[in-house]
Amino acid sequence: MKFPRRKFLHLIAGAAMTQVLPRPASALDYPARPVRLVDGFAAGGAVDIVARVLCQWLSQRLGQPFVVDNKPGAATNIATEEVARAAPDGYTLLWTTTANTTNATIYNNLGFNFIRDIAPVGTIDRFPLVMEVNPAVPAKTVPEFIAYAKQNPGKINYGSGGIGTIQHVAGELFKFMAGVDLVHMPYRGAALVLNDLLAGQVQVTFSPIASSLGYIRADRLRALAVTGTARSPALPDVPIVSEVLPGYEASAVDGIGAPANTPAAIIDKLNTEVNAALADPAIKAKLADLGSVPLSMSPEEYRAFIAAETEKWAKVIKFAGIKAD
Repeated sequence: MKFPRRKFLHLIAGAAMTQVLPRPASALDYPARPVRLVDGFAAGGAVDIVARVLCQWLSQRLGQPFVVDNKPGAATNIATEEVARAAPDGYTLLWTTTANTTNATIYNNLGFNFIRDIAPVGTIDRFPLVMEVNPAVPAKTVPEFIAYAKQNPGKINYGSGGIGTIQHVAGELFKFMAGVDLVHMPYRGAALVLNDLLAGQVQVTFSPIASSLGYIRADRLRALAVTGTARSPALPDVPIVSEVLPGYEASAVDGIGAPANTPAAIIDKLNTEVNAALADPAIKAKLADLGSVPLSMSPEEYRAFIAAETEKWAKVIKFAGIKAD
């Protein structure tokens, strides 16, 4: 029986189309080329160091370069918008931070919606802060500081690395819960805050632990408390704020995100590899040197965490009347 020519041509055309159609993204062959991790902070800071340590580990583990691409500016919004608009193929990722959970309330006209446009991959670490004062401040504990502040309303300055930073909202949360009147002094970066704290231009700040350890150990600054949920291994004798103000917690949390609609197989593979990195003793030691602790979450857990943090900080931001410059 002769095979119909028309049917034969139809089958050939169908086979050709099958060959040219793109294959769905597969975790088996990912990554097949370099991966870019967009970081909304300048190179050299604690956040950037953690990102580079992780990228080096992933590069060695997965056989393709993971490269940090610093895109500072607009409180990480420039970096976030770039990734939100990138192809959802797993080759452009975002270094996510607490700023992503505060910016939605502080900025009115963002070109993206973080919760909608960024798919959570997983968390990396938690950076508690240290509440510290210039030694000239006559307070050695949080209760003593609260009493001193209530005796001097509007006369105590607290510095932060800028409007809406974790240092800023940590200070506003403290003001709200302690019922004190502190004056916010925003700077362009956490390092500048420490300079003026040492000089006595500001009296108190909530600072990343790593950047303050040397000054605390040299008795140039006095640590009153740590802002996390547990005492810091770097400052084991320093209490946590919540021992005085139950429920207080203010930590910077780093993570990784991807453009929305990135295939679940790629997100799951990245999450697995990131969690493997966090279990590596060398990575743990490096994070400890920076004053942070590993924090592992699944994509679903991270999504719920982002929603909760966004809601928490929105209340603080609205109470304090924080607005972008």
